[in-house]
Amino acid sequence: MSDLSWMPRENGLKDHHLWDESIFSKEAPGVIYEKKPIVDPQGKVVDGLYSAWVTLNNPTQYNSYTTEMVKAVIAGFHRASADTSVVACVFTAMGDKAFCTGGNTKEYSEYYSKRPNEYGIYMDLFNAMVDMILFCKKPTICRVNGMRVAGGQEIGMACDITLSSDLAIFGQAGPKHGSAPDGGSTDFLPWMLPMELAMWNCVSCEMWSAYKMYRLGLISKCVPVIRDNDKWVRNPGVFTDSYVADGELVYGEYKTGDAAKAARETIKNAKTDFTLLDAEVNKILWTFTNLFPGCLTKSVEGVRLKKKFFWDQAKVMNRHWLAANMSGEAFLGFGAFNTKKITGRDTIDFIEYRRRLAAGETLDTALMAAVLGKPMA
Repeated sequence: MSDLSWMPRENGLKDHHLWDESIFSKEAPGVIYEKKPIVDPQGKVVDGLYSAWVTLNNPTQYNSYTTEMVKAVIAGFHRASADTSVVACVFTAMGDKAFCTGGNTKEYSEYYSKRPNEYGIYMDLFNAMVDMILFCKKPTICRVNGMRVAGGQEIGMACDITLSSDLAIFGQAGPKHGSAPDGGSTDFLPWMLPMELAMWNCVSCEMWSAYKMYRLGLISKCVPVIRDNDKWVRNPGVFTDSYVADGELVYGEYKTGDAAKAARETIKNAKTDFTLLDAEVNKILWTFTNLFPGCLTKSVEGVRLKKKFFWDQAKVMNRHWLAANMSGEAFLGFGAFNTKKITGRDTIDFIEYRRRLAAGETLDTALMAAVLGKPMA
């Protein structure tokens, strides 16, 4: 009898997907996968052509990714890559507060801490997530709807183009919370920012505005998302005009003092509207649609190769260091962050920690207890 397993399915095409739909979920925490029709500049739907949207759905935890969510992101980008009706893939998240703040700190602290082997296996999944974004045979757009921090910054930078809400903030958190930005930032940022700014962004844990990142060239566009009737209001907490004060260009820098306080109150009470952001996404999608798909893929991958080169050099050794670190500083850092509601602080006592290390103390439970926050009275 002939083997007919090669024959195509009902729609005439073979199924090249590795995972079925059950890996995606509209229940939080999870990842939503959906196809949206391409629309022309007049808003008319183009039959048979789509964008694939991979949406992180964990808004109550600022769209931090759990282990199961990492698996679903991998599946989402693979599905988009293998679907010939998909023009491009859009990576975004639910809500208006965060695109992604990295790995789920609760899961890190309560499960992976002190389990370096388990975390190493998890890092294999994380690396596969970045690999799949960089492997996707369709252009990838990061639609930043809020904070893009830590691992969220890293998976966002793996995308080809970033379009952002002007309320978004960008930055790393690793050295402050017990890790290193070795999930892509130490590889990608030196390509995307001047070297010293890449260095400072990696190690300082400062949060930079979308306008600053646009000025520095990390992202392609930032647009206002606060709408007051028919008026669009730019982020009131950031200097959005280009001028020099005290010899420094302040465009994109955060305001301070009473101005910052007033801005926070305005943002807190404002209504957000992502119409302009989605319009910019649609413009990019329309551009991609009107290009030869094979030539587009080759062009995109030719540029990606530069990011991939350093990512591929370092990802394996970084995996092993990050796993080993789960028994040391990561245990302290993630533990402090996870217990901030109890202690009132999200970091350890760095001064005491450094003093004890300088005195030659071992990293034992007594040292850890001395530097972690104490329960509030």
